[in-house]
Amino acid sequence: MKRLLPIIAGLCCMLYGGPAHAQIGGLHAYTFLNLPLSARHAALGGMTLAFRDDDPVTAGTNPATLNPQMDGVLSFNHAFLAGGIQHGYAAFAKYLDARALTLHGGLQYVRYGLFDRTDEYGQVQGDFKAADYALTIGAGKQLYERLSVGANLRLISSRLESYQSLGLSTDLALMYHDTARLLQVALVFRNAGVQLTPYVEGTREPLPFDLQLNVTHRLRHLPFRFAVVYHHLQRWNVLYDDPNLEDNIFLFGEPQPESPWKDRIDNFFRHLVFSGELLAGARDNFRLRLSYNHLRHKEMTVGTLRSLAGFGFGLGIKVNRFRIDYGRAIYHLGGGINHFSISTNMHEFGRKRRSMPVPGEE
Repeated sequence: MKRLLPIIAGLCCMLYGGPAHAQIGGLHAYTFLNLPLSARHAALGGMTLAFRDDDPVTAGTNPATLNPQMDGVLSFNHAFLAGGIQHGYAAFAKYLDARALTLHGGLQYVRYGLFDRTDEYGQVQGDFKAADYALTIGAGKQLYERLSVGANLRLISSRLESYQSLGLSTDLALMYHDTARLLQVALVFRNAGVQLTPYVEGTREPLPFDLQLNVTHRLRHLPFRFAVVYHHLQRWNVLYDDPNLEDNIFLFGEPQPESPWKDRIDNFFRHLVFSGELLAGARDNFRLRLSYNHLRHKEMTVGTLRSLAGFGFGLGIKVNRFRIDYGRAIYHLGGGINHFSISTNMHEFGRKRRSMPVPGEE
């Protein structure tokens, strides 16, 4: 860990040494890649996870979490977005004992539904569909007792009416895990890649690259673990400058002096996502989750009204061979998004079949 800290500090200095930028929205193609992949992912804030357990979906954003516990686990995840948009992710993991390597594959999809095709006068000329897909394959390996690495390669396909695009991206992850201190730290380079085929010829758009640092700690005497994610390490200024929300008037109509520290503190906390997971029951079979995303809260809250935008919560339970999860991410006063997940280990079914006597044998 002492060797990792100078590297992380150096990266931060290089990245923050560049020019500042304003808001981060609307600058990239394939932003659907930032959607939570599972109910657990949504309930814990939608950023990278640093849990080394049997959930292969965590490898979709952090391939360094891949480990032998995921061998044979199949997971299906689906979310109901606003306007009838359907989003989901299916994942499977396999451990190769001979190479001490864990592989995984996943398919992410977003179906936007059916749209009317109209001309410039509003006359309906027919209909069309729109959808996004991302096929991910990845591998993870434990290099040393406390250090593991992983990488994902992702093929992206997008179609919006007659506009089509192909892209290629990768995730690179480095993860430190100290079992004695129940501490896990992950540094993840997400969605680094290129648009192979742009929507419009000659106009290539950048991918939603994000450098994230996740610190997760499980309490020793309480079945609870909390995590803090610092996202957009490569960009300091993530404030959205909306002049309609500026209010410099204090009491009795006196102008309120502007404080540069107020914006700096607000900007700092917009980089952070806080989450916690309560683990109860035998083998942590029952789980309660809660998170807070300050960036989402500040960007999606209506200025004159209070809301729970930015919060997420959920639960998970294991019933027989199946783990069932529910998560809800609150985006706006208008409501949130419900996520459902179900996963199972295919080897458990195989063990039962092998334990049954074969007719004709002793």
